[in-house]
Amino acid sequence: MTPFEDRTALVVSASRGIGYAIAAELARQGASVAMTARTEDPLREAAGRIREETGRRTLAITAHSREEKDRQAAVETVMDTFGRLDLLVYATGINPALDLPAVDLDLDCVRRMFETNVLGALHFTQLAWEAWMKENGGSVLMLNTVAAHAVFRMPAYSATKAALHRLTEDLADQLAPRVRVNALAPAFIRTSFMEPITSVPEETAAASYPMGRLGEPEDVARAAAFLLSPRASWITGTTLRVDGGKSVATATQDRPHPAPGRPVL
Repeated sequence: MTPFEDRTALVVSASRGIGYAIAAELARQGASVAMTARTEDPLREAAGRIREETGRRTLAITAHSREEKDRQAAVETVMDTFGRLDLLVYATGINPALDLPAVDLDLDCVRRMFETNVLGALHFTQLAWEAWMKENGGSVLMLNTVAAHAVFRMPAYSATKAALHRLTEDLADQLAPRVRVNALAPAFIRTSFMEPITSVPEETAAASYPMGRLGEPEDVARAAAFLLSPRASWITGTTLRVDGGKSVATATQDRPHPAPGRPVL
């Protein structure tokens, strides 16, 4: 199936992890893919791997999501190269504060987090809207997290992602019907980004998930491709949890299980 045939996607922060997995999945399903990252060599290698695997056109654009001029240059490069921009995926998120208590947070650090995690997403969407989507339509996807909706003891990161959740809903309302805007909220996905966040052994962490394992980048990528595709044409403003049931387990962990054969009221 090639639902993205003749479509161009821009995946922001795509040299590794979830962003790379999404870029690869979109290319497998027919899209030409532009990919950004801060470091040139790993990005070019990532784009080359996807091009070799899928046979689709890829474009590596070195850009820092927090820099306004880099965001503008990235969208301009996509338009100059492909002549269109149908799909935007904002897969960037930084968390240098890790799990510091809110009262100990450095304000400059928090400011950088909001600039990257929220303002970058807004500006990329504005640029894509003006460059192509306002006249031709399109689909936007934000990479959020379950930490936007529950206490994970990462106050700065969670605050930025809660803001991104609200922004997703407002953009969906204001850009409809030509552009759909959705988000994904993963739990623990096995990537290098997550390594500094937890010291719990993998087996222990996996046991807390109803699905019995941690998430893989490909789990998120397949959900991303669905929300971006015409198959989700009546879905906008939603945040889809990709969390192996973690949110349900957290909500119900203190409730006793009913005895076999007893009705659940």
